[in-house]
Amino acid sequence: MLKGFRDFILRGNVMDLAVAVIIGAAFTSIVTALTTNIINPLLGAVVGKPNFDYLVGHLHGGEIKYGTFLTAIINFLLIAGVVYFFLVLPTQYLLKKFNPPVAAAPTTKPCPQCLGDIPVAATRCKFCTQPV
Repeated sequence: MLKGFRDFILRGNVMDLAVAVIIGAAFTSIVTALTTNIINPLLGAVVGKPNFDYLVGHLHGGEIKYGTFLTAIINFLLIAGVVYFFLVLPTQYLLKKFNPPVAAAPTTKPCPQCLGDIPVAATRCKFCTQPV
């Protein structure tokens, strides 16, 4: 029973997932600091207030804090934009630069007799019926 648990824990994808969660948690503080300390003040300079928590609706004596929800949506979009433009795009660029795409193997070849395109595995041309 313990051997099975050990094999499960030491399996590659479990360890990869654990590392990803730890790195993600550490990276969260970086992205949060960027958005709260740099991007939100810039947004506040343009819009006037980076926080929309003051927007509250009243309905039959209850408060609907739609401003807090709006602030959460804007923060999500800011964080998603930071992650995309500062992580995903540069990573894709580097991967393309260092790992050029591999050309796919051809699926057809020309017939030596009629020069028609036939499948690579064909033994006879479908146009002129010559053996290939």
